[in-house]
Amino acid sequence: MLIPQHIPYQSIQHPLFQEKGIELTVKRLDLVHGDVSGNKFFKLQYNLQEAIAQGYSRILTFGGAYSNHIHATAAACHLVGLESIGIIRGEQSSPLNPTLRFAQEKGMQLHYWDRSKYRNKQRPEMLQELLDAFGDVYIVPEGGTNALAIKGTAEILTSEDKQFSHIFTAIGTGGTFAGLVSSLQSHQKLLGVSALKGDFMVKEIDELIQKHKIKFQGSCDILLDYHFGGYAKWNHELLDLIREFKKSYGLPLDPVYTGKMMAAVLGEVKKGTIPTGSKILAVQTGGLQGVKGFEDRIGVSLG
Repeated sequence: MLIPQHIPYQSIQHPLFQEKGIELTVKRLDLVHGDVSGNKFFKLQYNLQEAIAQGYSRILTFGGAYSNHIHATAAACHLVGLESIGIIRGEQSSPLNPTLRFAQEKGMQLHYWDRSKYRNKQRPEMLQELLDAFGDVYIVPEGGTNALAIKGTAEILTSEDKQFSHIFTAIGTGGTFAGLVSSLQSHQKLLGVSALKGDFMVKEIDELIQKHKIKFQGSCDILLDYHFGGYAKWNHELLDLIREFKKSYGLPLDPVYTGKMMAAVLGEVKKGTIPTGSKILAVQTGGLQGVKGFEDRIGVSLG
């Protein structure tokens, strides 16, 4: 069973928030566990419990070459004594990047599907191919989002968080956003920052909420203007922001998710959409394992 560590809070004394009369606190999910970091801890805990309860010995899941989900699943399975199989998007490269090297060291079997095949991974014939190849496995979807993941992410907000008026989180597959929505208080507004370009995420989140019959208090919105060009895209403004928060506040952020989330916090406060007197909670959802690979790939340092 995965055991969470105490999740600390960090107050950010940024001049902008002081000027606007707004408080910013970060909930450091990146510190929830040494290897199973951030929102992935909450997405995986009930899935692994269910797999064990049903008598499975192997977990199979999907992800890209730098996937936080692949990294966390390999670590979590190793901790609880399950085998793990990762279906990786793209061609195998050598040497392995830090994410895949870590996963392999934790015992994950890596299998590579080209992008065309990977796009069709949810088709019945593809799933049957997996069962034929690997036998009786418990399948966790890409990004980890399913009903049990949402049950887990619904536990991210606790009674300590009732004091906050606005909650920011990054959005990838939507499982964390859905869980947070379900645990909102009536006076709270959840703002999800899409890491992907396009407005399709609004429909996907709506479908996720409808599918899982999530009823919620409070209100929510999805911010679509902080993707910096699309998923895993970046510019120097984003990298400078990440470096500033690391240097000035000791807060690590990543360029795929949490850096963009923090850019949205700053941007919305500057625009005046967050009223004076508001108390913001920004959820640091992890993803820091990918920073080393990003630095190696791009040839930069994030501090």
